[in-house]
Amino acid sequence: MSKIYLSPPDVGNIEREMLIDAIDSGWVAPLGPHVDGFERELSYYVNAQNAVALSSGTAGLHLALVSLGVGPHDEVFVSNKTFVASANAVAYVGATPVFIDSEKSSWNMCPQALEEAFIAKKRAGKLPKAVVCVDLYGFLADYENIQRVCRNYDVPLIEDSAEALGSHYQSKHAGTFGDMGVFSFNGNKIITTSGGGMLVTANDDRAQHIRHLATQARQPRLEYHHLEVGYNYRLSNLLAAVGRAQLSRLEDILDRTTAHHKGYCKRLDSLPGVEVHKGDHTTRPNYWLTCVSLNKSCPASRDDVIEKLAAEDIESRPTWKPMHMQPVYKDCELFGKPLSKEIFETSFCLPSGSTLTSSERERICDIIESLF
Repeated sequence: MSKIYLSPPDVGNIEREMLIDAIDSGWVAPLGPHVDGFERELSYYVNAQNAVALSSGTAGLHLALVSLGVGPHDEVFVSNKTFVASANAVAYVGATPVFIDSEKSSWNMCPQALEEAFIAKKRAGKLPKAVVCVDLYGFLADYENIQRVCRNYDVPLIEDSAEALGSHYQSKHAGTFGDMGVFSFNGNKIITTSGGGMLVTANDDRAQHIRHLATQARQPRLEYHHLEVGYNYRLSNLLAAVGRAQLSRLEDILDRTTAHHKGYCKRLDSLPGVEVHKGDHTTRPNYWLTCVSLNKSCPASRDDVIEKLAAEDIESRPTWKPMHMQPVYKDCELFGKPLSKEIFETSFCLPSGSTLTSSERERICDIIESLF
């Protein structure tokens, strides 16, 4: 049997045809008709006014902060339970991340902890320059309350939706709750361009400035002329072609990841001490990765399950290690109960990609059940 991965790329003939079209057109640089088309089609899909195609989701977070003027001596509130890129982007601009812990229902940023952080920082006379809130595993944060808190203090909100393309609450898509939203198209995401990302915003001037910064901030003159520091962050036309093909298949991909989540719930929720994470604040999650938590009554530990699956050549992995537990950010402040530590120590991700077959999923469930 071949190895089963968490979320491998799902590409085929449509992607191949679009990529060949891009090559045949001669547009292989970080601009061209597929870049324009990908921006147009994704902005339409998520109902955003502007979209800027970039080389990665991390580049999007970096440019979002740059566009807000965040720099040395500033602080930025960041979700504590996330992939390190969310915090690294803050470090790129010389600012300091301040971590906000999770709420139990969604595992995302806790609005109460966020408000506590704002109260403390206002008392100290130093409000943050921005808030970076992450949508973990395709589940949305409690934006009704998070937006309210950010508005009360007049601090911009950046939505890190790297893992949440296709998720939405009622009719509003992930990525469109903040002043800016960022998606990732890394090789393991719900759709991929191999590597790539997209920033969306309703602010026309900001989108134009970010696009300018992403192309080395070159001025529209005959000679190379620059008024500010820019970055080489634009997506290539070749990768944008793959992205357009992937986006055209997104609804089918979501149907399959949803089926896998429901299949895991049916088999695993009945086991003692086991709970499949179902999130909250999300009308339709994309179920990028299905995650499972084990409580104290469970006869097996997180590591027991991971080791048992690995012995069968099946990839599983602990959920994101909280930022306050990372040595590189050990000196940063944390607000809220350290719930994310408990989630990390008791939860893990299961193979959930759209290429997973139902028989492979059932085999995974059989192996986990054998531990009980």
